[in-house]
Amino acid sequence: MLSTLAASPGEVLTVGDNFLTVGDMSVIRGTCLTGYPTLVDELGGDPDVLLSRAGIRHDDVGRFDAFFTYLALIQALESAAVQTNTPDFGRRLGQRQGIEILGAVGVAARTAGTVAHALATCEQYLAAYSPAISVGLSPLADDRFAFFEFRVLIAHPPAHPQVIELSLGVMLRVLRFLLGSHYAPTVVHLPHDPLTARRDYLRYFSCRPRFGEPRAGFTLATDDLSRQLVRDEVAHRAMLEYLDSVIDRHDPGMITPVSELVRQLLPTGAASQPVIARQFRLHPKGLQRRLAAEGTTFATLVDDVRRDMAQRYLRDTTMTLSHLARELGYAEQSVLSRSCRRWFGSSPTLLRETWRSANQGRALQGMGDLVDP
Repeated sequence: MLSTLAASPGEVLTVGDNFLTVGDMSVIRGTCLTGYPTLVDELGGDPDVLLSRAGIRHDDVGRFDAFFTYLALIQALESAAVQTNTPDFGRRLGQRQGIEILGAVGVAARTAGTVAHALATCEQYLAAYSPAISVGLSPLADDRFAFFEFRVLIAHPPAHPQVIELSLGVMLRVLRFLLGSHYAPTVVHLPHDPLTARRDYLRYFSCRPRFGEPRAGFTLATDDLSRQLVRDEVAHRAMLEYLDSVIDRHDPGMITPVSELVRQLLPTGAASQPVIARQFRLHPKGLQRRLAAEGTTFATLVDDVRRDMAQRYLRDTTMTLSHLARELGYAEQSVLSRSCRRWFGSSPTLLRETWRSANQGRALQGMGDLVDP
């Protein structure tokens, strides 16, 4: 039995018997837009028009057995925020979703023994919901805290602050399902500048917001992770067996984990090939061979990560150029300028002005579309 996946207009992706084997794995289940049509309608927009422009069938919204591309999700959310003049659209939609949108992944998480085990289950099996994203729990230097991160895995995504805020909103709802309705993380980290007043974020997340961050996610108290849940061993094992049957466990290769480690280490100046190789228990030449087998080099990966980071910070934040140069691991701002000319054909200052003007132009166009007869 085949299910269809909406992609760009005129393009159809397929999955066989619910097993994710498509060539382009950047897809997500239809439940990711649960509540979207109602919210858009309440805000005065036309959900059918917005969904159609994104290449999403209205009937697929809210369905766990339907898929569409992650880029379509980005377009649907970002255009809705613009056309309804609702800069907190993603956060509002997050209030209408919860652990149930994850399907079997959510069931496996809530039947785990502890909060840490539940989050680890999400980390291991989230690909059954969408191979385009991941979550991860990692320790911090201060062992009283841990970082629960959300990542978008597709290459070079367009600006997507609404998607980030929706995802963090859902993550918060999952944490509150596990830890109680009044649970508050310690800090929420957002990779873009605030879309509304800072107090709105404080009220929504019930914790201190930090903007322009290198990673999206929450700082959590480690004591909370050890809290016991009402474990259901039979249901938990049944869900894990099902999830193991629908997730393609092929070797994902080295490109993604190496790129992620480079991104984390660039600001420290330690993103060198020997350092990265040691993290994977490889000799630098061994890492070089593994990457060559996947058609790339370490230097190419570092350059690609820097390009993505530069674009995101210039487009989505007001970070100073000197600070940005340090985040990219450059010793001098002039190196950033040369790199931007090589990547994008322009200086960082002009790029920021161009991208900001383009965003404002889209916002004005969206408002014009909203009032068109």
